[in-house]
Amino acid sequence: MSVTANGSASGIWTAEELMHGKVGVTSPLASPTDGSVSASKKHNQSNRFSVRKLGGSTKKPPTDPMDWGTPGHLTEDEVKIFTKFRTEVEDRGGEFKNTVYSFGDIEGEAFCLTRWLRARKFKYDDVIAMIEEATEVRADALKHNFYPDPVEALGCEPSVFMAQYPQLYHGHAKNGCPVFISKPGVLNTDGMECITTLDGILKFHWYVQMHDYKARLLKHKEENPDFNNFQCVCVIDLDHLSSSQLSQRALSIVKTQTAIDSVCFPETMNKTLVINAPRFFSLTWNIIKGWIDPRTAGKIELISSRKNWEDRLRELIDVDQLPSDYGGKATATTETLAKEAPEGVKTQHHELVHVRSSGHFTVDVPQDGSLEVMVYTRSITAVVISVVDENSKSKVYAPGVPVKHTGGTGENDSPTSIVITKERIKGPVKARIKIDSKGGRFSTAGNYMVACNIY
Repeated sequence: MSVTANGSASGIWTAEELMHGKVGVTSPLASPTDGSVSASKKHNQSNRFSVRKLGGSTKKPPTDPMDWGTPGHLTEDEVKIFTKFRTEVEDRGGEFKNTVYSFGDIEGEAFCLTRWLRARKFKYDDVIAMIEEATEVRADALKHNFYPDPVEALGCEPSVFMAQYPQLYHGHAKNGCPVFISKPGVLNTDGMECITTLDGILKFHWYVQMHDYKARLLKHKEENPDFNNFQCVCVIDLDHLSSSQLSQRALSIVKTQTAIDSVCFPETMNKTLVINAPRFFSLTWNIIKGWIDPRTAGKIELISSRKNWEDRLRELIDVDQLPSDYGGKATATTETLAKEAPEGVKTQHHELVHVRSSGHFTVDVPQDGSLEVMVYTRSITAVVISVVDENSKSKVYAPGVPVKHTGGTGENDSPTSIVITKERIKGPVKARIKIDSKGGRFSTAGNYMVACNIY
């Protein structure tokens, strides 16, 4: 069989190498379990060892389920499909090829193509149909260069969004994969509804995948040429999750993000740890697990005990890469998220205020600080918002500012946002943000997201 595959830092892959391994290249999907092996050590080791001994026995040992379909572990039939697929991609070119190489050709042909082939279990027609669908799905986002400005994509500062749904990349696992931490247990759907739309969340996700995540992969590849695992280690923290939080809107938010990933970025999950799972979720997972193919199920671990999940995270991630609030020694996730604040902002406070007839929120402004107040809402009931001194209410910093959402009420109609403070309020002061409804006595004004930036 005569087939070769270009592979960036990994060079040319022959049919023999696609089946049995290549000198200097370790399994791309390996997840370390030995806490003593760091990412940098693994890269050095990959220069010394191959998947098989050259000149040794040609008998191929059983393939680990996690290695199935990866370069060095293909069967002869899979190599034939790989060859046919490679030719198809090159012949079609254009957006078909760009969809396949969404992270750029630096990923390496052998690793990129097998990623798509694994997603449809090497069923050729299904793979082609998937790429054609993915090309359609990303077509509109492509026209906008995948929304390089996150503020424009969301319609609000990313820091306001993250306050409602904390999620972030934080360091790398021992196998080189970026570590992604998501906290759906504290997802505030009412707050999300105040600040953005489902369409905005979709656009922002394109930004994350094609600008943020992609940049992290490419940077790590440049620093570690042997890195070829363009996947992610995910930590899904369900702490504080209640059954009441699993609303239709919450599920729509998660579905919006995963729908893109499943068709446009296949096989990019290396390992997922679901931690702090409440009992009701654990019972549900035991049922769901039976519906998933063994290989996918083998990538997902559900761990409720803090001691157990901290130990497991330290097996996968060096402590200097793991946040301190997750058992490591790196910067806590709260501090990392705080760095998402707009330029010049020292501290941010976000509060969802539910107003019937009135509501309020207070914030302390330090001696050397100055306060800016912004409000987001979809409420069509008129209110008046003012900022006064909590300790001297006769001292008014921002007189009654009328606020009312005048836009559409559909889920993809943008909410109303307004800066309440014409001038920043200088500290020290304990500022009270008051919201008074102008609706009827028994009416409910609705929800207001108050975003306070302290410069």
